[in-house]
Amino acid sequence: MAGIEALLHLVATMLLVLVTAIIASPNCASRCGNISIPYPFGLIAGCHREGFKLDCNDNTYNPPKLFMNSSGIQVLEISAQDSTLWIDSGILTLDGNQDIDGFIRMNWSIPLDYSLYKVSSGTNVVVFLGCGINAIVQWHTPGGDSASNCVPECVPGHPVVATDGTCSGIGCCSTRNVGFNSNMFLIKYTVEEDNLTVNSSLALVEEKWWSQKKNVMALQQAVSSDNTSLLGVSDGVLHNIPGAPVRTAISWVFSNLTCGEAINSSDFGCLSDNSECIDHLEPDAGSTGGYTCRCWRGYEGNPYERHGCQGFATVIGIGSGLGILLIILVVLFLRKNIIAWKAKKSRAFFFKQNRGLLLQRLVDKDIAERMIFSLEELEKATNRFDMARKLGGGGHSTVYKGILSDQRVVAIKKSKVVIQRETDDFINEVVILSQVNHRNVVKLFGCCLETEVPLLVYEFVSNGTLSDHLHVSTPLSLPWKDRLRIALETSRCLAYLHSAASVSIVHRDIKSANILLDDRLTSKVSDFGASRGIPIDQTGVTTAVQGTFGYLDPEYYHTRRLTERSDVYSFGVVLVELLTRKKPCVHMSSPGASLTAEFTLRVNQEKLFEMLDQQVIEEGGEEAKELAVVAVMCLNLKGEDRPTMRQVETRLEAMQTMANYTPVEQNHANPDDDNFSRQYSMEEEYMSSMDFPR
Repeated sequence: MAGIEALLHLVATMLLVLVTAIIASPNCASRCGNISIPYPFGLIAGCHREGFKLDCNDNTYNPPKLFMNSSGIQVLEISAQDSTLWIDSGILTLDGNQDIDGFIRMNWSIPLDYSLYKVSSGTNVVVFLGCGINAIVQWHTPGGDSASNCVPECVPGHPVVATDGTCSGIGCCSTRNVGFNSNMFLIKYTVEEDNLTVNSSLALVEEKWWSQKKNVMALQQAVSSDNTSLLGVSDGVLHNIPGAPVRTAISWVFSNLTCGEAINSSDFGCLSDNSECIDHLEPDAGSTGGYTCRCWRGYEGNPYERHGCQGFATVIGIGSGLGILLIILVVLFLRKNIIAWKAKKSRAFFFKQNRGLLLQRLVDKDIAERMIFSLEELEKATNRFDMARKLGGGGHSTVYKGILSDQRVVAIKKSKVVIQRETDDFINEVVILSQVNHRNVVKLFGCCLETEVPLLVYEFVSNGTLSDHLHVSTPLSLPWKDRLRIALETSRCLAYLHSAASVSIVHRDIKSANILLDDRLTSKVSDFGASRGIPIDQTGVTTAVQGTFGYLDPEYYHTRRLTERSDVYSFGVVLVELLTRKKPCVHMSSPGASLTAEFTLRVNQEKLFEMLDQQVIEEGGEEAKELAVVAVMCLNLKGEDRPTMRQVETRLEAMQTMANYTPVEQNHANPDDDNFSRQYSMEEEYMSSMDFPR
């Protein structure tokens, strides 16, 4: 924050220095209040040309006001580039006492040195505020006198002076553009017969300024309420109304010399290198009307100041560059604060919403409090979810590696999409895993509830998924002993979920991609978003179908009846994957056949070896046959005919025990030994009929 403020101050200072350098002489005041003072104007000796002295009154006025030194007329703005200044020329109340040939006549002039200052030609108009007269304005031009008339009508039901910001002829009217650099005007008017007094005032205003409704309305209302211009006042006096300056454009020139004459004089006004001199002629007088200066095309600045005309690209480049930088900084500052405010409000809203959802489904309310991480902590842990930290993910979520402040390495799952199902699944996973404690279940450390879909924080499992290890292009994959052990560990996890917890938990999405492996190839079952609890006194529930094609229990798919045996079927598919190193949805030899259907067919045809992975054939021996039998039993199309996961676990434990014996130990194994007795055949005919060639 402090850095942005310091930079903004620096930019503002640079802009002020740049502008000051262009408009004012060294060591001369460049401003009065909010008005810039360019040379040839100035406040003190040595800072202005003769006839261009100004006074800045900061004693009477706050903010200060700028006045012409000679006449006391207030100066509103000065442009050296256009050789123009804008003054407050005041309001003139009409004098109704002079009547010559039916016209009342008044001469009105701007009290400025005519040799230097003239009302800008074609820039101003005369406006009449009030009604009941027929007015003509005349001024002198090289070709003779010129005039423009104006008739502000009185209409019943309308105020004498219009106050609605319009000047359409009712209570207010305006002439066409006036003058050829003239300072003197003749006002002629007649009073309507039914009016006993003059009901109008007049002003000379810049047409561009008068075209804005807010300016029209401000002046109308000021005149209508000002005591010095009440109806019937006929003093022909010029008034300045406080708070309602009348903006009139005035041009200035230097001396009565031509450019050719002036260029050789000691006080030639066009001082900038990149400027030119412009003659102002008065053809009717047969003499010059003085000269002004302007920057060459492509240059901007003050032609009356040395080096005042800067290259357009330089001035615009520097000024615009600094201006744009200033705007960008302000926008970035505001944007940063708005984003931070919105993010804070959003985090608070989602935390309240998600915490409520979580607490509704958690039995132990204290668990939610202990497991909550802040979004700021997880962003810091992942370097704001840097893609370099990405570990993987599916269609709906991405997993990032993170390092917490206590140096724990974690995996953080973040949803890609925002749908209610994603929120439900993430909350469900927190609820399920908060009730589970098993070495073969990935550990959930906690969650962040400050996003629309909560973020989940797991233990980091370093060695990828079982799918990653099986489906590689090399001939060798996981050794047989590791495959058998991974199958046993996964069965233990599922048996625990189904029977050891207070509520039977059906995973509903068992597949090789959801079995993680650590650096010792120990299996960790993950992704419990689709899991479902089944009360201990129920055998199943009817629910929407969820799972992965190829692993999905066909009975559950057709009936929508979810039971523990649905996980058994999916586990059977994983066993086939371990034995064959083929993906469940690969194209098989028979049209329409699946991997599991063809595997079962080959087992029944005693041609199991045609489907097995070569590494399994060479390393697995009789154990591979037995595991194939277990797989076929798990893949039974009728759920009730499949074994339970506890039975599968027992079978695999027996296989593991025998695999750990040496050949001598196997020959002398005691059939009464507890471990040995657990090895039994569930389908003896499979084992005796399968010929396993080497």
